[in-house]
Amino acid sequence: MQYQPGGDVVSELLMGMRLRGASYGKLRLSPPCGVSFEATDDARFHFVAAGKLHLESGTGETFTLACGDAVLLPRGDAHVLVSAPGVRPTPIESFDRMPLCSNVCAVTALEEGSCRTKDVLVFTGRMEFELDTLHPLVGLMPKVMSVGSLMGRQPEIVPLLEAMEREMAAERAGTAGILARLADVVAATIVRGWVECGCGEASGWIEALRDPRLGRVIAALHREPCRDWTIAEMAAEMGSSRSVFAERFTTVTGTTPQRYLAALRMRLAAQWLGRDRMPIDAVARRLGYGSQAAFSRAYKRMMGQPPGKARSSAPPRQNGVSAAL
Repeated sequence: MQYQPGGDVVSELLMGMRLRGASYGKLRLSPPCGVSFEATDDARFHFVAAGKLHLESGTGETFTLACGDAVLLPRGDAHVLVSAPGVRPTPIESFDRMPLCSNVCAVTALEEGSCRTKDVLVFTGRMEFELDTLHPLVGLMPKVMSVGSLMGRQPEIVPLLEAMEREMAAERAGTAGILARLADVVAATIVRGWVECGCGEASGWIEALRDPRLGRVIAALHREPCRDWTIAEMAAEMGSSRSVFAERFTTVTGTTPQRYLAALRMRLAAQWLGRDRMPIDAVARRLGYGSQAAFSRAYKRMMGQPPGKARSSAPPRQNGVSAAL
């Protein structure tokens, strides 16, 4: 089923997907070479500006990336990039880095005496999905999303890729910042392309979005996640009785309305605690809990850990962005 822009009451949820760059790296490596990336809570983006690489996922799938290719791993699954099968990769954290600007660094690992025309040049980034995209859509995306599938349908992405390739080859002032912004746009375009093509084989939650009446409820919950919603109010959004609404919601989404809203709010809380470093009591008040203790119990019940863990396990941030590559 093709997505029809403007024809879905929750298009704001699907088409409003935003990615915020957390950190980026400009990698120049001499083959044979390989880099491994651990699993993260963020999306991972790669653009190959020179050479050829193989992306090997943790499940054994392999994707070949040629010059000009870009891929997005929306759930940040563990993977490796290698110049040839069998090459032993080096963890990305093990490389020395040289800061280029506030959230972009350079990683250079060259074999002395090797021909520079054979170097592999990659721009990589960690990207955070913004708040209103913390819904099941991210979990329904493929583990690896390639720009290659967009070339025929969205030719406007080609100039963006060409611009990235030029910037990677240049040593001009401001190149790092421009690359970061281009990477954000290319990654968002990959997501939009998947949405416009009907979200692949995804079902369940997508089916709920395509139900005009049920979709109105989900859109309202995502617009006002901190509101103290009752089943009666949700049913009124759908224009049905409470029993009909609750049964339809559970059948289509696989969870109850109350649990769906609780999960949405706790994901929001996790983002405020971890990414934004908001105090626990402030998060509790913002979500409408009567006490920090009540919020902490609800958070642990839903997330499996106390809220303080979300703050302590978050990577350090510099100038508002994550310091980890």
